[in-house]
Amino acid sequence: MSTAAEGIQQCFDEIHDWMNSSMLRLNEDKTQFMVFDSKYQLNHLPFDPSLQFADNVFHASDSVRDLGVQLDSHLTMESHITSICKSAYFHLRCLAKIKKTLTPQILTQLVHCFITSRLDYGNSLLYGCSSTILRKLQLIKNSAARLITGTKRRELITPILKNHWLPVENRTTFKILVLTYRALHNMVPLFLSNLLEKYHPGRALRSGQSLDLQQPRIRTQYGDLAFTSVSPRLWNDLRMARTSSSQPNLSPSSRNC
Repeated sequence: MSTAAEGIQQCFDEIHDWMNSSMLRLNEDKTQFMVFDSKYQLNHLPFDPSLQFADNVFHASDSVRDLGVQLDSHLTMESHITSICKSAYFHLRCLAKIKKTLTPQILTQLVHCFITSRLDYGNSLLYGCSSTILRKLQLIKNSAARLITGTKRRELITPILKNHWLPVENRTTFKILVLTYRALHNMVPLFLSNLLEKYHPGRALRSGQSLDLQQPRIRTQYGDLAFTSVSPRLWNDLRMARTSSSQPNLSPSSRNC
């Protein structure tokens, strides 16, 4: 940990020198850094994590915002989901008040603009989160579907969701698979495509002609949630599910036909 802190401190010093040479100044109010680790490890750090930038000292934050995503030091994504819920319920209440003045098409567009787009933004980072946390987002999607379709609270929303709405957890998996497909077909930046490696068996096998990906060996909990680990696992499982579903029915009743 101390070696990593020294490396980050060196990066800070280089940024400080570059900004001085370019006649720029760091915005102290928006400068934050965070240490990611388990609760036990963070509570037993041998030193107080802090970095010095010129005459300013920055201490480790419990939560930071990066590209619109709220990250916490344990990567539970609770702060991010809480922020989404607060914003989504606010817009749901506002849309419910003016629903009678809107056409169904306009109402649907507004719901997708203010709510479902917010649920989809950065949702690939939610992979591996607990079902309890994801349920909060699912309740928002249920409320949005009720608002659009006019379904009452006591009526079941499941049949409507099956026809047009993917569950939050499945939507997260879908986003990762789409990103994997684009990476394999060079439709994303090169640095992302280089994270994936096609599977090449040691000897001639029928599986060598498939589009399976090489899955790296990772022993840490956080590393197992990285794109380099999750993407090959989901992609290979998708091929296996497609292969098994395409096999003929070999039950006794089918053979007798």
